[in-house]
Amino acid sequence: MRILGIVWMMVCLLAAPGFADSGFKEGAKSLGKEIKEGAKETGKSIKEGTQEIGKGFKEKGKETGQAIKKGAQETGAAIKEGAQEAGKDAQKQGRTVGEWFRDTGTKTGAAFRGMGRDIRDFFTGD
Repeated sequence: MRILGIVWMMVCLLAAPGFADSGFKEGAKSLGKEIKEGAKETGKSIKEGTQEIGKGFKEKGKETGQAIKKGAQETGAAIKEGAQEAGKDAQKQGRTVGEWFRDTGTKTGAAFRGMGRDIRDFFTGD
């Protein structure tokens, strides 16, 4: 179909060169102007579209950054709170262990002292 259109156009150009030249030139000029104007409009709309897309990315980037920052702050606060609780528990446990050692040491010392007296009494006969 395209080939037929090209052949027909060539026949018309050869048959009436003066008519074809003026009409063809005018048509080509108007077509060129329309293409040029369409290209300008397309360029403007593309530019505006990319600017809007850029603004959207920028806004979403800010929102995402703020969400990450907030999440990090909450996580940091939770870690700090957990560490404080763990420290308090360890301190309590340390006191408990310390008390156990103290009590055990006292009882062990008393047992050795008692055993020492018993051994002395056994050997001395008192």
